[in-house]
This record gives sequence, C-alpha cells and structure tokens, in this order.
Amino acid sequence: MKRIVLLLALCSFSLGMAQSNLNDLLAAGLNDAERFTTAWLAPVTEAGVYSISNGWYNSADAKPLGGFEISIIGNITGFKNKGDKKAFTLNTADYENLTFTDGSTSKEVATALGDIEGVDVAVNATIEGQQVSTVFELPSGLSSEDLNFVPSGYIQASVGLIKGTEVKARFLPKIKTDDVSIGLIGFGVQHDFTKHLPADKLLPVAISAVIGYTKLSGEYDFTSTDVINGENQRIDAQFSSWNFSAVVSTRLPVINFYGGLNYITGKADTDILGRYEIETTVGAPIVYNDPFAIGNNISGVSGNIGTKLKLGFFRLNADYNIAEFSTFTFGVNFGFR
Repeated sequence: MKRIVLLLALCSFSLGMAQSNLNDLLAAGLNDAERFTTAWLAPVTEAGVYSISNGWYNSADAKPLGGFEISIIGNITGFKNKGDKKAFTLNTADYENLTFTDGSTSKEVATALGDIEGVDVAVNATIEGQQVSTVFELPSGLSSEDLNFVPSGYIQASVGLIKGTEVKARFLPKIKTDDVSIGLIGFGVQHDFTKHLPADKLLPVAISAVIGYTKLSGEYDFTSTDVINGENQRIDAQFSSWNFSAVVSTRLPVINFYGGLNYITGKADTDILGRYEIETTVGAPIVYNDPFAIGNNISGVSGNIGTKLKLGFFRLNADYNIAEFSTFTFGVNFGFR
C-alpha cells in the first residue's frame, strides 16, 4: 500500500517514489542511475504537467465587474491504453554497469506508469575505484497496482474586472506529512472579446482567450526506507505549466456548453538530494551527495468540450480534454453574477 501512496504522490504531485528499490540504481553508478531514472520518470511527469494544466475555465463568458466564483477542481488524467508510455526498452549496451541476470541484452521494462514486474538486474563492476556486486529488481509503476490514472486537484478563485477581463488564481495549501510536503499555486487571466461588441447581451455565444500558469512544488523524504544507507535522502520536484486557450461557450440561464483549443507547455524538474552510501565488496562505501537532477520539457495541443450547470450561487461543471494524456475535469463552484 505504501508503494501506491508514494507513486500517487509523485503523480498527483504530492510527490514521491513508487518503489523504494529505485534507489538501488545508484549501485550501478551515477550515469546508469540517471539514465534509468530519466526514462522511468518521463511519462509520469508528462502526464502530471498535462493534469495540472487543466481546469482554467468553465465558460467563455467573462464575469462582470465584481462577479466572482470559487471552485474546487479535480482532474483525472488517464493512461490505461497508453502502452507506449508504460514501458521502455532497456538495452544494456547503453549502460556502463547494468546487466540482466538472465543474460538478456535488451528487454522491455516498466516506466513509473507501467506494470512489468520481476525484472532482475545485476551490477558486478568497478565503480569509483571500488568493486560493487549486487542484484536487485527494477521498479514497476502504477499499473502494477491496477491504477490507470494520475489525479490532481486544487482550489481556484475568479474575479471579474472591467471590459471583459477576468483574473484567476489557484492554490493547494502547503500540505506536510512525515515524508511528503506539497503545495501548488497558479494565476491566470481571461478576456472575453464579445464584450466589446455592441450587441454583446444579445449574442448566444461568447468567445474568450485564457492564459494560465501553474506551479507545483513538492518534496519526498525517503531516508527512512533504509534501502541505501545515508541521510537526508529526498526528492525535490518542481512542475510548471503554461496553458494558452481559445474558448467558446453558450450563454444560457441554466445549462451551458463550452469548448476550447489549448496549447500546453511545461517543465518538470526533479532533484535527487541527500547522502547515499553504496556498499562495496571490500573497503569503504562509495558516497554520493546530491547525486543528480532530471529535467523534462513537455508541450502539446489539446481540445476539450464540457458543460456547466448553474443553479443560483451553486454551479457544477465537467469537461473532457483530448491530448497526449487525456483528462477528465470536474468542478464544484460557488459564485455571484
């Protein structure tokens, strides 16, 4: 169960690791550990950036001066049918010290989204002038626990200004547990071009542009896992995204429909920090301090369609976003005007 919680933390940016034996890769040396970890994390960080980029709008009709809306927004980003994101080919020729225990030279292994288990690798090499000999299992991912989605959520507030402009802010208050700390902030602006037309109030639709920026910061301390000796072992991650959208919606009293075309660009930076002591066959351990950092740039186009129900101060909305990682977004909203 702890493996599920930790990987969901990274996926939805509570931040963490799926399986503690990811640390074992450091026994193969820094280059091999960084190469594997980069490939293993890439799909989940991509899914995460797409997930936190959603939910910036539920209408193209910007709020009037003084109008406001407070929302609780959740995103579920699925990858059930993303076979190409659940595995990658590990070719031992690309690694300095890593070999498969069964003698294979190339094999499909799981990413952080995958479900391939029981893949054992060995290290028998001289690293940093010391002999290292060990065998361990490569980490699997979310699908091995029958989980096929990446969640995210936050609180969002919108306030109408003059001339069809609406400003937005989103946040997830800083959450801390014994192992994990996580927080999210974001800001955005929406401009309704139809507000400039003489017949604005008579038009059945509204057309807007929306720009939104989201940043999630998290840290996971896994020193207590005792997989590799050391201290202050942790992952520090920063996920950020920009969403540029063109939005159209109906302007009806109760039920409305909206859709948008979006360009998303973002980055995920993950730092492996702390002190790591790799046991050797003879002599002192190999020591790594703050071993490496990984960066992953993500960009793509998406399109969504949704509906919003307005009942006085209470509103509900839901939409489906089609992208490299498609997302279902739902919101519970409380607003005025």
